[in-house]
Amino acid sequence: MEQKVTTTLTIPTKANFDCVNITSQVEEFVQESEVEEGSVLIFSKGSTGTVTTIEYKEGVIKDLENVLEKIAPKDGKYEHFNDWHDDNGFSHIRAALMKPSIVVPFQNKQLQLGTWQQIVVINFDTRARNREVILKILQ
Repeated sequence: MEQKVTTTLTIPTKANFDCVNITSQVEEFVQESEVEEGSVLIFSKGSTGTVTTIEYKEGVIKDLENVLEKIAPKDGKYEHFNDWHDDNGFSHIRAALMKPSIVVPFQNKQLQLGTWQQIVVINFDTRARNREVILKILQ
């Protein structure tokens, strides 16, 4: 029987900075694999979302949102509007700054995360989206 080393999660998200904790889904995928030690790649498909780690607490999430608003404000002027006539230029910039993927090591089928560190997917887009997140075991 061939082992499953790749899967895709579909994560429903709201518009305008929805941060969803996916740590338990990643842990479950790793624990169900036949691999005891390695890393898991977590990749968010699309150009207006990201995957990162954070302390998943309301205040920390709000702080991140506030910092990104200063760097790439929603009401800023973006050339993307001239090309596509839509309102999500800031979403693309935020996603590019945060990057689409992370790699987390695991040992004895346990993610090697810090005490307060969780894996999250963030939707920066101006509309709700089902974010596709690819998980891949790396050995």
